[in-house]
Amino acid sequence: MKVNCIIVDDEPASRDLLKRYIADTDILNLVAECKNAIEANEVLKNESIHLMFLDINMPKVTGIQLLKSLTIPPKVIFSTAYAEYAIDGFELDAVDYLLKPFPFERFLKAVNKYLDIAEKETPVENRTILLKSEKKLYRIPILDIDFIEAIGDYVKVVFREQTITVHSTFQDLLEQISYPSFIRIHRSFAISINNFEYIDGNQIIVKGNTLPIGKAFRKGLMDKIEI
Repeated sequence: MKVNCIIVDDEPASRDLLKRYIADTDILNLVAECKNAIEANEVLKNESIHLMFLDINMPKVTGIQLLKSLTIPPKVIFSTAYAEYAIDGFELDAVDYLLKPFPFERFLKAVNKYLDIAEKETPVENRTILLKSEKKLYRIPILDIDFIEAIGDYVKVVFREQTITVHSTFQDLLEQISYPSFIRIHRSFAISINNFEYIDGNQIIVKGNTLPIGKAFRKGLMDKIEI
């Protein structure tokens, strides 16, 4: 299912950047780009919008004023050059807050936060995560991920007999996956307990891969398996 979104920003360069990022993210469908809150309000009246990329500091009507005026607002990812507005944004239950200028990876993290919120209302088997690797964007069902491994500033993701490498911190990717059956077993490994085969001493076999179990993580793993 496509996510209908709009851009609301008075700066042409910011709109162009978001348009490029949205075009590179297959799950997003850009319905309209708006130069101000008045244009955005008209679009919201006539279109079904799931997600709004909203600038805060706009003339006449700010992004925060627009959001407060909506009876049933879409989910919002704020984008602004002013960090001091972050608290106001989060008080309005914004999905995320992008501080300009932001790279594609940070944009993608925000979109994944939105997907996590939206997919909590969908069947478990349909939940997905977007990951970028070597200029390709993968949409991966979370239940298909066998394990992830920290490798310096990158994380190796193994799924459906495929392996990709993602530029991310280990903890950040764990938070994006955010799924009950996914558990850390070592300082450098986390697995889906749905896909492990057996435990042999301080090792666990996941789809034919032998992974170490860290002493500090063993009890949490065993408790999760017993549940």
